[in-house]
Amino acid sequence: MTVPRRPGAQKRLTAAQRLRQAANLANGSTALGLAVAFAARTRISNGPRGLILASGYRPRLPFAGAFTLGNVVLCRCTAAEMLSRPALLGHEEKHCTQYAWCLGAPFLPLYFLAAGWSLVRSGNPGTGNIFERHAGLEAGGYPAPGTRRRPSRRRPSEVEV
Repeated sequence: MTVPRRPGAQKRLTAAQRLRQAANLANGSTALGLAVAFAARTRISNGPRGLILASGYRPRLPFAGAFTLGNVVLCRCTAAEMLSRPALLGHEEKHCTQYAWCLGAPFLPLYFLAAGWSLVRSGNPGTGNIFERHAGLEAGGYPAPGTRRRPSRRRPSEVEV
């Protein structure tokens, strides 16, 4: 199966983006992302900066409107909607880099531990989560530190939870 390309969607990748792409291919996290995307029957397309967009994700878990596995950004919205939200896409891209730094699969238990710690400390899984803080709380739809409220109620395609 070939991945559809949008005209002009791909610009030359920087050395760091190529390195992230290669690391996530080597550590298997992008393959995992593609497997989940195909199993969920999402629509796969090339995104900017070496990302792969898997749009139309429908399974109930995770609850997030968007999440990443390797260089694959899975989202409940369409690819065009995701591309129109550069802050959220940038947030997810930072998670792609975190996968590379954590050598792939170890990112998942580390992330869930950080989310649990955050839930205990701040009342939500993002505010105290080191991975979400480094990816940008506001861009991911999380409340600022010092608040115990959950993110505002938005449609699933509008927020990463």
